Amino acid sequence: MTGSEALSLDAVYAALSGLIDPDLQKDYVTAKAVKNVRIAGSSVALDIELPFPAQSRHGAIRGAVRGCLEALAGVSEVEIGVRTQVIAHVVQHGLKPLPGVKNIVAVASGKGGVGKSATAVNLALALAQEGASVGLLDADIYGPSLPQMLGLSGREPESVDGQSMEPLEAFGLQVMSIGFLIEADAPMVWRGPMVTQALDQLLRQTRWRDLDYLVVDMPPGTGDIQLTLAQKFPVTGAVIVTTPQDIALLDARKGLKMFEKVGIPILGLVENMSIHICSNCGHAEHIFGEGGGERMAADYEVELLGSLPLDRSIRELADAGRPTVVGAPDSPAAERYRSIARRVAVKVGERAKDMSSRFPNIVVQNT
Repeated sequence: MTGSEALSLDAVYAALSGLIDPDLQKDYVTAKAVKNVRIAGSSVALDIELPFPAQSRHGAIRGAVRGCLEALAGVSEVEIGVRTQVIAHVVQHGLKPLPGVKNIVAVASGKGGVGKSATAVNLALALAQEGASVGLLDADIYGPSLPQMLGLSGREPESVDGQSMEPLEAFGLQVMSIGFLIEADAPMVWRGPMVTQALDQLLRQTRWRDLDYLVVDMPPGTGDIQLTLAQKFPVTGAVIVTTPQDIALLDARKGLKMFEKVGIPILGLVENMSIHICSNCGHAEHIFGEGGGERMAADYEVELLGSLPLDRSIRELADAGRPTVVGAPDSPAAERYRSIARRVAVKVGERAKDMSSRFPNIVVQNT
């Protein structure tokens, strides 16, 4: 490498160090996303490798990086490649990642009625739209809603080998729910141990196929079932869904503390139903209060990943089996879901890498 090339390389890194990615919330150099820089005369080529899926942002990233480099003196041609590399990250102490699943993200709430399931399904769909391989597990045994939300009611999973189940598919997601195995109106009168055993079987006996993320829609609450699941499922991180009202926030705080007790990191909070905009007059009103999610995030030093509106179309589309991200992909609400999903994936990417597969098992035998 000549002195002029070395200087140009330094100039490239210096220029990119001032370019902040809105999802990473840091520059590409600090994030170690700049790869394979090639300099030939006045031409510069490089790759931006993201630790999270962001297919909808690739064009904007190329444009921003190109504009940054074209402003450098002596640069006449720029070639930018953008790609994603999702890896497995560590889970709770004593557990190992699930085969075929790189990362499990639990979506939870301290109480029901805050829109947790709608949030979980739209976040999963948003991750898939951004280019990731995504699965969705309905862990709400007593009130499975994902079959209807995804238009899969009445379907049953198949078993090729008689021991495991093939996940159903909808809008690019691999999906499993107890709702596929029981009648829609059948009440689940199981006690806690039966529920946790059933969920463990749903998780481990489903043939998940090379997932970057498995989103788990957790049952609401913080009782024995939720605690046992949090201890047995190898979870990379948890997302807490709440509404701004004080009562919901009280329960959300309990949910957050439960995950902390079992060593599962909190990826952040999602504030649902944060604001209502009248479809007739456009008046905006904070029906359930204002700023609750921000205050809770500040109290526990976690990130508020985003806020979602109280929007009738979100409910209508979910009831119709086409959630917002696929039913109204160009809507403001869909863009909010995608923004939150990218940020969730960024937070997962900041976790330590799982190195368990790189070390051999050592067996000591008496001879």
